[in-house]
Amino acid sequence: MDNSEEPLKSLSERATSLPQSGIRKFFDIASQMKDIISLGVGEPDFATPWSVREAAIYSIEKGQTSYTSNYGLLELRQEISKQLSKLYGVVYNPESEILITTGVAEGLDLAARALIDPGDEVLVLEPCFVSYKPCVILAGGVPVPVETRAAENFAVSSAQLGRYLTSKTKAILIGYPSNPTGAVLSKERLGEIVDFACRHGLYIISDEIYDRLIYDAEHTCVASLPGAFERTITLNGFSKSYAMTGWRLGYACASKEILTTMMKIHSYTMLCAPTPSQKAAVEALQRGERYVLAMSKEYKRRRNLIVNGLNDLGLQCQLPGGAFYAFPSIESTGLSADQFAERLLFDQHVAVVPGGVFGAGGEGHVRCSYATDIDLIKKALLRIERLLDELSKNAGASTLDQAARRR
Repeated sequence: MDNSEEPLKSLSERATSLPQSGIRKFFDIASQMKDIISLGVGEPDFATPWSVREAAIYSIEKGQTSYTSNYGLLELRQEISKQLSKLYGVVYNPESEILITTGVAEGLDLAARALIDPGDEVLVLEPCFVSYKPCVILAGGVPVPVETRAAENFAVSSAQLGRYLTSKTKAILIGYPSNPTGAVLSKERLGEIVDFACRHGLYIISDEIYDRLIYDAEHTCVASLPGAFERTITLNGFSKSYAMTGWRLGYACASKEILTTMMKIHSYTMLCAPTPSQKAAVEALQRGERYVLAMSKEYKRRRNLIVNGLNDLGLQCQLPGGAFYAFPSIESTGLSADQFAERLLFDQHVAVVPGGVFGAGGEGHVRCSYATDIDLIKKALLRIERLLDELSKNAGASTLDQAARRR
């Protein structure tokens, strides 16, 4: 009798070929070290407002722990519809055009799988959040990076998009305010993207999770622009503006045709978002505005501190219009972004994220999250200054050595 066994088949090539998150790499190292100041992970340092937490507690005490509709609690969808209409003038039917998801991450996954067939191409504006391209790949699509640069304020033109357009292009994936750059696009620039999509029959996936954290202008909801509604999937959630990262709650808004397709995938894979989280989100929308405004005011104060501090140290840094990230250039140090981040972590115990993990346009930069205590930001700036002093001394010593050898 032959007892031999065939070796196991290989795992999914599509999944195994995905790189590990560059953000988590530095966070995991930093978590094992002492005296670390983390400017790495993009998570609010505020606690979820008490009334929001209390709403979830009450829902549990009342036994409200069963499944909700696949679409999510109608009460929550109605509140989302009211807010989007009030803030941006875009009207979504809460019964058929809003879907509650387990974080914006699930919304992005659903959007990609609802739109993409194998081989479809998606234009992805870079630098961008690290999940964008993997979600396209896992849906069977091909992410096509469209590189933006600091010199142009990380904006994109229709002419630039046109250089990457092919017969396989299906959608454009954008995120403003931006993670990692903090860039905010003007209404006119966003309108240019929408016009391009209209001319070429493309969908738009618009990640607007930082819409309430915008400091010197007003946010433009892409779906509110002429020609955008029927082709745009708006992604948003509660993690950033309401300090609810661990609650894992987001939402997707789109036309009924698009959203019905997304909901079918959601019903088979996630079923529904957690009920207590949805109850908490209702409270956040009904009575949490003062917390949003207070947090936004504090982030703006921190933004000004860290950006001015980085520029004073000689690390050129644009003033981000939104989110809670500074994205300074470190090219003046002569180090790559990876080298700079490693030296800063191991020598000075400050964690930042090398810009290259966000795409080619991020090379030569590092991401610094200012969602941390203002006193820690001040200490981090002092430690960055110490590293720059060390690099300067080493560069000077190297120059002297070279001069001596020439003599």
